[in-house]
Amino acid sequence: MAEEITPQVGTAIPVLAAGRQVGPKRPSEWRRAWRSLLRARWPLFALIIMGVMVFLALFGPQVSPRDPTKQALLQRQKPPGFVDRQGVTYFLGTDALGRDIYSRLIYGARVSLAVGVAAVGIGGTIGILLGLIAGYFGGAIDDIIMRVADIQLAFPFILLAIMVLVVLGQGIGNLILVLGIGQWVTYARIARAQTIAQRSREYVEAARSVGASSSRIMFRSIFPNIVAPLIVLASFNVASVILAEASLSFLGLGVPPTIPTWGGMLSESRDGLLGGFWWLAVFPGVCIMLTVLALNLLGDWLRDFLDPRLRGR
Repeated sequence: MAEEITPQVGTAIPVLAAGRQVGPKRPSEWRRAWRSLLRARWPLFALIIMGVMVFLALFGPQVSPRDPTKQALLQRQKPPGFVDRQGVTYFLGTDALGRDIYSRLIYGARVSLAVGVAAVGIGGTIGILLGLIAGYFGGAIDDIIMRVADIQLAFPFILLAIMVLVVLGQGIGNLILVLGIGQWVTYARIARAQTIAQRSREYVEAARSVGASSSRIMFRSIFPNIVAPLIVLASFNVASVILAEASLSFLGLGVPPTIPTWGGMLSESRDGLLGGFWWLAVFPGVCIMLTVLALNLLGDWLRDFLDPRLRGR
């Protein structure tokens, strides 16, 4: 017996022909995203910048002209375009120890992006999990998780990170851990609010009626419907984590000095600025600025692209 299907208001009625569902063909999400990027223009520019940064981060050893840690004191603080006696050109000059700034910027991209993505991954995973639990179960569990979040928000993050890193010591692992833990509160609050709004919907009640477990409802039913604002938040948070890593490295509490980072290069350039060696600070500062700007532009575009109210555009 054929099943009667009642179409929803505002949707096209499909026609069954030869066992296939035929209806108005909608563009794929990838094609819609590409058209949206072309219309917005600035996010496309940001995507190109991030593509270059990711390429440099992934293939740094292959594209770097020389060792970023190799010192040459006879060639210290040379300006951009300097050519040594062997005819080797230093396109962005050298630092106070004669190290190639261009190579150090390439390797610095690896550290900055790795720290940003890893910290956001840790903070996002912890925050989303706790937010789902707090929003779905409510009651005492919700109160405990949110009070812990309030306690962490009461401390300025940079001061908290400095205190923890002073105790744990320098290191990429410690830095990622500190920055990741510092990000979970924002994800937890947004995931909790979205979960509370979704848990009374019809599809959740239907899942409960067929005996679905709480974990299945949270991760298979609710989570896919709240992931859009969390993706947008993650794109913005990568930029803020890169700035935090640069700030901590500038203070000498982030990545060890032996590892080239953009923040560490800025810290090392303080004495050189007094002597007029502007390129020591300008180039790493420009890299940080372009990366953060590109991530913020992509975050703005993602917010508009994932907004269900703009789906038809």
